[in-house]
Amino acid sequence: MTDSLMLRRALVQAARRLDAQGLLPGPSGNLSVRLDENRVLVVPSAIPKGRLQPEELLVVDLEGRILEGIRGLKPTSELPMHLEVYRRRAEIRAVVHAHPPASVALTLAGISLTEPILPEAVLVLGEVPTTEYATPSTPENQAVIAPLIENHDVILLARHGSLTVGRTLEEAVIRLEVLEHTAKTLLWAYMVREPSPLPPEALPKLQAVRESYGK
Repeated sequence: MTDSLMLRRALVQAARRLDAQGLLPGPSGNLSVRLDENRVLVVPSAIPKGRLQPEELLVVDLEGRILEGIRGLKPTSELPMHLEVYRRRAEIRAVVHAHPPASVALTLAGISLTEPILPEAVLVLGEVPTTEYATPSTPENQAVIAPLIENHDVILLARHGSLTVGRTLEEAVIRLEVLEHTAKTLLWAYMVREPSPLPPEALPKLQAVRESYGK
């Protein structure tokens, strides 16, 4: 089996895994993986991720030009956001844009994830900023993540969704899953009262552990 075919199957499996968790409702959300320095494998537009097939994926270059794909299929409309990540961070091999409901709910309520509250979130996600509102499926999303992506692996898109990146596809997927788990936990906590942040002395210890994991 070629590496390309393996990546196609892995990308489809990841899409179905996230769809099963309700993180990619309908045709929304998109995933991509870097094939090499100049090529990216990306999902097509308007196809529900739960029934995505390996042969439906497209190969594009870093300018968004289609290199391989089934005639009539177009790359996701959020491709510019993916390519912005790959151009700015050579070590990143995968990008996942999803619509996790609890995470989006935090942005609607004005609850920030930049303040450290859960230790596991600090370890896996790091600081999670929220962008200004940007119109979905337009270059506005590329613009709002551009100043943040070099220093963050997870970003919340206000009123819209999330962006998680990783050195592997699995890492990007896990970060999304941990993000949504964190958001649900915070929403439950806020039903009782506003949760307190981690004590200041805990942060250097957690950061040391995160660095030992290589982020």
